[in-house]
Amino acid sequence: MSGVAGAVLLPSSHSQKTVYDRLKHMLPKLALRGQAGFGLAAFMHEKRVQYTKSSQPPRELTTIGYNEQYANLRPRVAIAHVRSPSSREHDESDFQPVHNNKAGCRHLAISLDGALVNADELKKELFAQGHSLAGETDAELLLKLIEHICQSDYWRHGLPVNHQRLFRKIDNSIDGAVSALLLDGEGNLIAFRNRHGLRPLEFMQTDDGFLLFASENCAFSGLQGKAGEILPGHIKCVNGKTGVCLDHSVCDARHNTRLCAYETLYLGSPNTSKRQSHLETRYNIGVALGKLIAPRLAAEVGSAPIIVSSMPRTGGPYADGLFASLAEYGATIRRHEVVATQFSQRTLVGIAEERRSLIAKKYCVAEKDVADSSILMVDEALIRGDTSRAVTNMLLSAGAKAVHWAIGSPPIVAPNYYGIGIDTIDELAFWQVWRTLSPEQRKQSLRFHNIEQQMLRIIESKIAACINAAGITYLPFQVLVSALPQGHDGIDLSPFTFEMPTPAGQERANKNLKKLISDLPLPESAFA
Repeated sequence: MSGVAGAVLLPSSHSQKTVYDRLKHMLPKLALRGQAGFGLAAFMHEKRVQYTKSSQPPRELTTIGYNEQYANLRPRVAIAHVRSPSSREHDESDFQPVHNNKAGCRHLAISLDGALVNADELKKELFAQGHSLAGETDAELLLKLIEHICQSDYWRHGLPVNHQRLFRKIDNSIDGAVSALLLDGEGNLIAFRNRHGLRPLEFMQTDDGFLLFASENCAFSGLQGKAGEILPGHIKCVNGKTGVCLDHSVCDARHNTRLCAYETLYLGSPNTSKRQSHLETRYNIGVALGKLIAPRLAAEVGSAPIIVSSMPRTGGPYADGLFASLAEYGATIRRHEVVATQFSQRTLVGIAEERRSLIAKKYCVAEKDVADSSILMVDEALIRGDTSRAVTNMLLSAGAKAVHWAIGSPPIVAPNYYGIGIDTIDELAFWQVWRTLSPEQRKQSLRFHNIEQQMLRIIESKIAACINAAGITYLPFQVLVSALPQGHDGIDLSPFTFEMPTPAGQERANKNLKKLISDLPLPESAFA
């Protein structure tokens, strides 16, 4: 998980603001995409490219430091990256923008949001051609691919780079989710979104003469200008000297945007708008959850006081909608946050042992008076179950009578190779309980998003037992689709359907699934 931003000061601008000022405005608004710091690369014709990096969370950004000897220079263009922690957090190669240390016009720097599914295959090709990589990031791999094509097709012949042809080759070579900003040694900026469109890339030309790029349009809030979206399979090229901006298609067919479901449900800022804001979508999902949960609570909780709470940062809109829905049913409830965080770093990505250690340190009871209350915790998804288990045990230890969970999505059944950090399916809570089912129940549960309600209730009860909760309510798949403004057409729903959005992703997921269920004979059509 990460985010990118870029700013170009156009020659026509008379603004006193700088590209640093614009990035300082945008990066904090992308804070949900990364809490482990930011980096930037700024181009100055007099001093070429200057780099800055910080472990300061973008949410707390007050200034962007750069070498004071260049303080009087005004960079024309800059690209930036906000990042989430990884197992290589202290490795220099993990910081973006990544650059190739080439002098003059051959200098390249890139900021990447997303991931390459076929990274291993691409690395083998590069290694066979004599290239090497300093680290293991997809950003460096993509940069090396760009450099290789530039060298073989243009630089060695003394030709200017044709960016449309360059990125056509790149788009044909990669499989995955990519939105990227490339800055070259002449101050040109190229914004690229690959054909699958799983990662958003927005732009705005401001009224005061800046061209801005960001992973989400919430980054432009408070600014005046004309905004738009870079379409899948397209690039936007900005000339570093003239400011001329050209749009090009880099694939043969038109590809419709299909944003990853995690963008809407979890990763995106609530203020980001796609037909409607993510905040409104999440609130509506909470309302739908309330309609499902109301009869269950009446049967399971009885007269015990009920507190509706959310997982911090991301669960709030879901809990607000659910609370409003339950109130219409006349339930005796109150909306109060009983869980707080002690730091902002997300715990979705990383090695299992490190994640569990972070989870234990991150969450605490915010409300001391939970004794004898039933807590209804609301979250957008239940992925592995380790966070919900830790929070459940924490609340029970604080005296809660019972902890129920309301989940704003169906069971997550598929891995994600597109920058979310869920690389295998056997780490998912769904598959952990799947092993405990009878052979017939296993077959029934492999219908995934078409699973029968009775089978879903069995899975809910088993996952609830695994996390020590009194109960779990998932949002049925069709209810989720009806709540999404883009429905089936605009959202990649593979986390719930196992229908992956790219060919290499589907092949890899199928192998993962076959390995896991090898002890259960299934017809070949199950993997088609």
